[in-house]
Amino acid sequence: MKKQLIALILALVPFTALAAGGSVHLDKMEPDLYDKASLQNGAKLFVNYCMGCHSAEFQRYSRTAEDLGVPQDVIEENLIFNSSLKYNDQMRIGMQKEDASVWFGAAPPDLSLEARLRGPDWVYTYLRSFYTDPSRPWGVNNTVFPDVGMPNVLASLQGIQDKVCDPNHHVAQIDPLTGNQVGESCLKITQQGSMSKAEFDKVAYDLTNFLVYVGEPSKLESNSIAPWVLGFILLLIIVAYLLKKEYWRDIH
Repeated sequence: MKKQLIALILALVPFTALAAGGSVHLDKMEPDLYDKASLQNGAKLFVNYCMGCHSAEFQRYSRTAEDLGVPQDVIEENLIFNSSLKYNDQMRIGMQKEDASVWFGAAPPDLSLEARLRGPDWVYTYLRSFYTDPSRPWGVNNTVFPDVGMPNVLASLQGIQDKVCDPNHHVAQIDPLTGNQVGESCLKITQQGSMSKAEFDKVAYDLTNFLVYVGEPSKLESNSIAPWVLGFILLLIIVAYLLKKEYWRDIH
């Protein structure tokens, strides 16, 4: 009994830490897995800006094409840049983890389950929260993920942000995994990129939307068959009820 009590207490520790850490300040992002245009653009952004370092090994190019309504030849011409990969292969990268560990200190993580792990709000806010920090190896930091070990690969689109905090007004941000305060929301564009703020927000949305889809690609299929399953269950209930009445007719 004592062991079970200890296990229960340990299981509740992360939730207690999260509740005690303060209010979470993450920009709200509502995924839309039925917006094919958004998912297609997110796939293009992921391949062009993320797959230099990050893989999505739990996802196949062919599955992406089928779910997003993209012809095979378009996928092969525009999304598969590694000549060693084929249409039915997983979305892997050419960089070896051993080499990446030497170059970066740690291998960049696979992003297949990133949105499921941290949540779409976290990913969406993270993509928009890089700022200049000369003390960091890549010259940038992130308010959502302090001391992040990667460059701002979307800087050419978003522009350059500086952290200009008002000491009398700041909003604490909390890491949803640890419950720790991780920074302040006080970023300002100081060098405009190729996109306006609204345009870049759409880029961050589409990329996050795609990562949400990659985290559970079967959800589209599950949602499509759910009404049929519920209809079958309802029909089965009716048949079972009529059968029950027939069995018990003589008794009553």
